[in-house]
Amino acid sequence: MKTPNSYVPILGERSGPIDLQSRPTIHVARKSVRPEHVFTLGIEEEFQIIDPETRELRSHIQQILADGKLLLKEHLKAEFHQSVVELGTEICNDIRDAREQVIKLRSELATIAGMAGLKIASSGTHPFSHWMDQLISPDERYRTILNDMQQIARANLIWGLHVHVGIPDREEAIDVMNQARYFLPHLYALSVNSPFWLGQNTGLKAYRQMIFERFPRTGIPDAFESLSEYDDYLKLLVATNCIDNAKKIWWDVRLHPFFNTIEFRICDAQSRVDDTIALAALMQAIVVKLHKLRAQNVTFRKYPRRLIDENRWRAARYGLDGKLIDFGRCCEVDERDLLHEMLEFISTEVDELGLENEIKHVEKILSEGTGADRQLRAWGRSGGSLKAVVDQIIEETYEGLIFDRNRANGAIDAG
Repeated sequence: MKTPNSYVPILGERSGPIDLQSRPTIHVARKSVRPEHVFTLGIEEEFQIIDPETRELRSHIQQILADGKLLLKEHLKAEFHQSVVELGTEICNDIRDAREQVIKLRSELATIAGMAGLKIASSGTHPFSHWMDQLISPDERYRTILNDMQQIARANLIWGLHVHVGIPDREEAIDVMNQARYFLPHLYALSVNSPFWLGQNTGLKAYRQMIFERFPRTGIPDAFESLSEYDDYLKLLVATNCIDNAKKIWWDVRLHPFFNTIEFRICDAQSRVDDTIALAALMQAIVVKLHKLRAQNVTFRKYPRRLIDENRWRAARYGLDGKLIDFGRCCEVDERDLLHEMLEFISTEVDELGLENEIKHVEKILSEGTGADRQLRAWGRSGGSLKAVVDQIIEETYEGLIFDRNRANGAIDAG
């Protein structure tokens, strides 16, 4: 920025008041004023293809692609493993549009899978299927990744939720991304949905990122001083054959190399539509809040990656039941308390964007638990049956979907 920034204390921090005198008066935001830019959304969800009898993964993407070509068109994509399928929305003008598109796409995919006698499920990991049993998609891009990453790529059998928030000024977007890094452990704690791996309870609420961080260029990114520094970094990696294109930057949040969006990538795939939409709403509100503060010449303190990583680990290990570090006060704070402070921080933006219903669902997650908590409860109720866990994931994945049950051939029966 061209003028000195005033400072907003980090959530939970009680020191360092905002310097109101340094705010340019022409930029003061008024409550309920419509944002100058519509912060559009785009949502990408990854799904497991499940055999309803064994509850194992099924490498069946080629048939689903063939059957879904006319219905889902470019919204349907293969992934590295043939037991993984991705759905992506069009650009969504608001959260209601996003909800409608996610329900529509999930419903159509469920129908296509059902016609093949299969089901879909959404969580960060499959509770017991092994990566060694999965076929690799026959695509040149994935052959390149396999050649580069070898067994790290083969073992990367995970599912995520990626949310794009539109922001056309890329210089501003870098600054907002730098500040948004602080919120990643909070979003992660709300989204944890991968407690099982290869038939074992890992003891973590989210094991997916532990697998993915074996890849290079993952995790929390460093802060960038400017867009030119970010662009120079990408150019260096391409010029030195580290990557062949900028999409192989796989950070937990990134400025998308081709779209004018900030892409949040930290969250596990969510079983319920409501959970996906609630997380997308939070990300949208956070970006809008940081945008407005920047217009007022106010900013969050930018903590280094090594500190944010400490909270990221705690979120993966404990989900909502742990404590995160308040770096300003040098103490631990209950995660739920920090999340309630975050909701208060974005409350004006929630009202302006019409996100009240989604924030109510966030409160429901805080009181009833995450996807990981529900998986663990299903495991306990069933006496340790991981098939029962898969059944619950499937049931939640189909909640609220609308499709032809006859064509789906009983796809919502949990078996």
